[in-house]
Parts: sequence; C-alpha cells; structure tokens
Amino acid sequence: MKISPLFFSLALLTSPVHAAESGHPVTLWEVEGATNSVYLLGSIHLLRSQDYPLPTAIDAAYDDAEVLIMEVDMDDMDPLAAQTAFTTYGVLHDDTTLRDLMGDARYREATAAAEIIDIPIDMLSKTEPWYAAMTVEIMMLSRIGFNPLLGVEMHMMAKAAEDGKPIEGFETIEEQIQFLDGMSLQAQREMLLSTLKESATLGEMMDGLIDAWRHGDVAFLETGMLAELARHEELNKALVTDRNSRWVASIEGLLDDDDDYMIIVGALHLVGSDGVPNQLKRIGYSVQQLSEPPPLR
Repeated sequence: MKISPLFFSLALLTSPVHAAESGHPVTLWEVEGATNSVYLLGSIHLLRSQDYPLPTAIDAAYDDAEVLIMEVDMDDMDPLAAQTAFTTYGVLHDDTTLRDLMGDARYREATAAAEIIDIPIDMLSKTEPWYAAMTVEIMMLSRIGFNPLLGVEMHMMAKAAEDGKPIEGFETIEEQIQFLDGMSLQAQREMLLSTLKESATLGEMMDGLIDAWRHGDVAFLETGMLAELARHEELNKALVTDRNSRWVASIEGLLDDDDDYMIIVGALHLVGSDGVPNQLKRIGYSVQQLSEPPPLR
C-alpha cells in the first residue's frame, strides 16, 4: 500500500467553503477512447469513517468499469514482502544513525520540531530520513483519526473483490520505495524536516483538503498542495511528474480496448499542467471532469 509522504505541504492550504452537496465537480475524470472509457479517480490514501459515503459519481464510474488499476496491485500485494522491502531500503543496518545522515545542525532542528509534536525522535535513530518522514506522517495522521484501511484504494478494493472485478497495478511496492530511497540525501533531509515542522498544524488543514478533494476543487489543490510540492524540485520529479508521464504512456495503451477502466491514483497526480488529465488532453484525447449528479426530484 502506498502511503504518500507529502502531507507536510498541506500546511499551506486554507479551507474552502462548499455549500452544495450535489451538482459539484468530483476529483474524477473520464477519458474517451476509440471504443471505451477510462476513468481517472484521484485518491486520498487515508480517510476517516466520517468521510464516507464517497460521492455517488465515483460509484457510477466504478459500476461502468470492468477493470480497476491502482498505483500498486493491491489485492495481490504480500504484506510480508512489503515490510521486508521497507526494512531493506529504509532501515540502517550498520553503525550509521539518523543523526549521522542529518548532520548535527539539522538533527538538532529535527529534534526540536519532534518535541513540539510529541514524537520521540530516538525511535527513528536507525531509519533513513525518507522512512523517518513516512513514519512520522502515519503516526500524526493516525492521531487525528485517519486510517489507511479507510483510504479510497482499500474501499474500492473491497468492492472489486465482492464484485469479482480484477485489479491491476502500475508499479510494485518495491519500485515505489526505490523512488524515495533513490532521492539525494539533501532531498530526504528536507522531507523529514518539513514533515516534522508542518505536523504541528496538520489537524487544522485536513478538513480543508478533504473538502477540496470531495468537491473536485482543482484550483485549490493546484495553488496549495501542488505549488508547495513544486518548491521541492527533486521530490516532485521523483514522486509526481516522472510517474505521471509513465502512467500516461500506459493509459494510451488502454484507450482502444473493449473494457472500460477505472484508474485510482493519488489526487496530486491528476492536477496541474503535468497532471495525467492535462497530458492526455495535449495528446488529443477528450477528457472531462465529472460532477456529482443533482438529487432526483
């Protein structure tokens, strides 16, 4: 399961206000192929029980799709193999410590930020900075009620299992870990420090993010989340833009198929000029953002 390490950028978001619960856009696009449709659903990887039910437009697109594609093939993922991969790449196996990798000045900065959010940084001493950032993210989101078992992918996977719909994946969990592990040490240090510092205000920002996602507020996601991430050039390239381009190439191969597809990836991949929908538009495909239907009268 992919857990995005980018939540630190949420601290720059301000909460939008959406009054109507019908007729609004959804973070969901339909791409018209020669003989089929491909639906692009932006995911929030962790949600809360109060964030359900999902918009009905998502259910309608799911009903139309014969096959689901996620970042990782969720139903075939081996949890033990995934944990082994995290341990292999993210845990320090020699005498090196997180302090050594961060350097004294940055480690003091990280320690001070960790104390503010009541994170015992000593427990991260044998992790690489990217893995430490991911661990902090999960801990902080869990404190305010977010759960990966309630994320969009897990919800849709359960529906697909019940309905007998196949699930495929663009990547393996090991590939995803390698994207993080392959970043420079400087980029990893920035990730950990940003995660620790912005965690202090995370709870205030998540409602705004979920509201923007539910209402398909692309402008909000672009000017807040995406604009902040773009400041971290290496992180943005490794985790977002490079992957978007690879996925677009794969999606093109699906757009002359007999089956309809629902593709579920992190919402950040579907917004901005380099987002998957806009890349497909530039190639020449018809792409439209879908909306929640008005209530029946």
